[in-house]
Amino acid sequence: MTNNADGTRLFEPTTLGSLALPNRLVMAPLTRNRAAADGVPTPLMATYYAQRASAGLIIAEATTPNAVGQTYAHIPALHTAAHVAGWRRVTDAVREAGGRMFVQVQHGGRVGHPDTSGHVPVAPSPVALPEDIHTPGGTRPAVVPRELTADEIRSTVADFAAAARRAVDAGFEGVEVHAANGYLIHQFLAKNTNRRTDAYGGPVAHRIRFALDVVRAVAEEIGPERVGVRISPGVGVNGIEEGDTDRIYPALVAALADHGLAYLHVVFADPDQPLFQEIRRAWPGALIANPVLGWGGPLPADGGRAAAERLLAAGADLISLGRGFLANPDLVARLRVGAPLNAVRDQYLMYTGGEEGYTDYPVLGAPELVAV
Repeated sequence: MTNNADGTRLFEPTTLGSLALPNRLVMAPLTRNRAAADGVPTPLMATYYAQRASAGLIIAEATTPNAVGQTYAHIPALHTAAHVAGWRRVTDAVREAGGRMFVQVQHGGRVGHPDTSGHVPVAPSPVALPEDIHTPGGTRPAVVPRELTADEIRSTVADFAAAARRAVDAGFEGVEVHAANGYLIHQFLAKNTNRRTDAYGGPVAHRIRFALDVVRAVAEEIGPERVGVRISPGVGVNGIEEGDTDRIYPALVAALADHGLAYLHVVFADPDQPLFQEIRRAWPGALIANPVLGWGGPLPADGGRAAAERLLAAGADLISLGRGFLANPDLVARLRVGAPLNAVRDQYLMYTGGEEGYTDYPVLGAPELVAV
């Protein structure tokens, strides 16, 4: 039951497995490059996430499971004890503020550079990112990645599982496996980045194998009820050309459907798109939908509320928003009352460090945020 005056489901309490959520709004994972150079989360990150604890669920930013998987400078990680301790400070702050967190685990694959990680990137096949990449020394041409061997695939799967265990040790409620947006798992799914001829390349059943191996290993390590998966059907960021989108995702979703996972998270979900509708019908569990809100332009005046409600009506269970939460720590309250939103200050989005454009966005009724 709900006592929302306007009858919307967006602000209803709900559950995600055994986890009680105060509303259906999810803070999407947002790379902000505020970790220390060694990947340890900073106290400033604890402030940032605690400010946004009113979200039904926070999915913390992309976090690398091993050194070679690092994408950009100052990305958080989960492969040392220091990383666990740093993240524990973040989850403690969020929990004290009343929030709940998953963390997204992401291996960059070919989206990386030796100037950043100290390693030549690895990928399904030696196909370079077709664009420059940001490094600590500035923008550099991408390098040709080294093709993963069969043994390295197995060790990478194990690294994902170990990172998931560390995530739970760090106080996260669960882990989101990042299989979207052109990073390693997505590179295995797509034809243009996966030119292998072994059991991990070629037909769709082979190209989804790595994703399935990772998810199964993570689920075995921490329990399937703690595991979500993020996908981005048809999204061509980071030079991805899937080639057969309408075949990849029904096969992948069907293969994941009986694993008892916490959720499936669909990026740029369109309720009118047949593939989204097919995924919703095939997925038996909780579905998080991330609406299309005109990337590259300003947010809609309502902050995405109308798009969110359309997705709920189309069968989504939870709605993830990114830029809205980035610039509005109190986004839930603003959407509830229809208050104006803070505009995103793009010049402070990434690679700048510090509080500006990160923890200094104002909340309703306050000209300036007070750090928590």
